[in-house]
Formats: sequence, C-alpha cells, structure tokens
Amino acid sequence: MTRLARATDPSYELMDDHNGLSIIYRQHGFPCPLVRWHFHKEYELHLITASSGKVFVGDYIGNFHPQTLFLTGPNLPHNWISQIGEHEVVPTRDMLVNFTDELLESATRVFAELKGLAPLLERAQYGIEFRCRDTVAQATELMHAIADSSGVTRLGHFLILLQRLADCDDYHLLSGLTSNHLADEHTIDRTHRAVEYIFNHYTRELPLEEVAAYMGMKPTYFSRVFKQATGRCFIEFVNRLRISKSCELLADGEKPVTDVCFESGFNNISNFNRRFQQLKGMTPSHYRRLSEQRMTEQNLSPSGVRLRSAK
Repeated sequence: MTRLARATDPSYELMDDHNGLSIIYRQHGFPCPLVRWHFHKEYELHLITASSGKVFVGDYIGNFHPQTLFLTGPNLPHNWISQIGEHEVVPTRDMLVNFTDELLESATRVFAELKGLAPLLERAQYGIEFRCRDTVAQATELMHAIADSSGVTRLGHFLILLQRLADCDDYHLLSGLTSNHLADEHTIDRTHRAVEYIFNHYTRELPLEEVAAYMGMKPTYFSRVFKQATGRCFIEFVNRLRISKSCELLADGEKPVTDVCFESGFNNISNFNRRFQQLKGMTPSHYRRLSEQRMTEQNLSPSGVRLRSAK
C-alpha cells in the first residue's frame, strides 16, 4: 500500500531563504509538505538518497530509486512521489541544490569560463536525468561537500559539480514541453490534487468522469485544464503512469507479463502490449530481457552503483 503526503500549500514554491547566498542547499524526508506538483524560478538539482517511486517532470512520468539524479529548469513543474508503506516514514530522501538564472548570468559577465555551462542549462529547460554512474557518484560526493561547507568553499564545490554535469554525455531529456508551454500557477495547484488522486487509484479502472467529479469540475473542463497543466490528455497521462509501473514490475520481479498487465491497471493484455510497444518501442518481454541484461552488467561493474534498469 502506498501513501502520499497531503498538501494544501500553493503550487508555486517561493524560496525566501536565500539570505543573500548564491545557492540553497536543502534535504528532506517523505512524507513532506514540499512533495507536491509544483514549480519555482530556481533550477533544482535533485539527488534521491532513499526510497523508490514515481517522478513527474513536465509531461514526463518515470521511476526513481536511490542514486538517481535530476536537474530541472526554472518554472518546470515537477514532483517525486515515494512508494512506501502506510505508516512508513523516510527521514532523509533527497539532497537538493537550488540556484537561479540571475546567479549564472551575473557570474558569466565576470567569469567567461562559465559560458561553457550554457548547453547544460538549456537542456535543463526540459528536465534531465543523469545516467552515468561515475557522474552520479561524483555528484553525490560533491553534494555532501556542499552540505558540509559554506562561503567560497561551498560555491567552489557547486561550480565543480556543474562542470561535472556539463561534461556528462550519458543523460536523458525528460519532458517534451518546457515551462513556457505549461500551465499557470492556479491551474497547476488544482492539477496537483488531480495527480494525487490519480496516483492513488490508477491501478484500477479510473474514468475521467470520476476524477472530474472529485475535482468538482465538468469532464470537458477538467480535461482541458488537465492537459494544459501536464501537457498530456487524461488517458495518455494515466496510461504512461501505468506503463511506468509495469516497467518497474518487469525490471524488479519474475511476475508473468499477464500479472504485470493487470497489476499496472490495464484491463486486457492486448491493450497493454499495444500501449507498451507505443511508448517503449518494444514488447514487455523484450524490456524484461534488457533489464536483466543491464542488471547483470551493473553487478559486474566495479563501481556497483545501480541506475535505471532499462530505458
């Protein structure tokens, strides 16, 4: 059984604790009021240190687990929802560094070397997951160094971290849309409630009309608002969430594909196979074989750091 943190905070997160500092370092557990569908003007470097679950960035839905690393750009909506037991609490789940465009724009006018970070920041507008194990390991060390330092030393660790990320060529762009194409603050706040409800019920039959009624909206209006906020129509969003769940089950267990189909929320195997092929470009069985192959390769790797099982 999974649980979500209930939150009534505004969807726009105002980080008013800069206190004149260039970057913000934070860490938090789960559940936490900050865990919600939200956006803010800062970039966010987000390292998962404990628990597994679903990540939402723009119109992207995927899986996360310990030692997954993401970078999101300004005003790009995002959320990480851990799948934990009903009474389980994760004391420390994330390590985060937030920084603004203004910081780097101002610094680049003084230090020309920082212009080399521009491609990384451009990619961040879509959200990035870094897949290189060495990069994630180095980033983890530097995040700890940032947490344990202050002043110029902290800023130095931060700039080294950005350079490591800029040099990484093993990454995955997440959202098909940038923040310019997504919804305003009020719409995203309502969509947080809808996404929370969907996440709690997507493994069973879940018609649009049910979610619209929960939101107190007419189905046609809810459909329009939801697509504006997420970049996906309702059924596509639900199907992508179900496929993400099926990938998790295929990679981590030995359940028959038929069981994976129904446990993910699909009501017939042909529809499941068709949707899986459309979104992943392969059959569920092929995905499982690739997952097993990659897991074997990772177990043989001297670094021993586990990343995504399959694309």
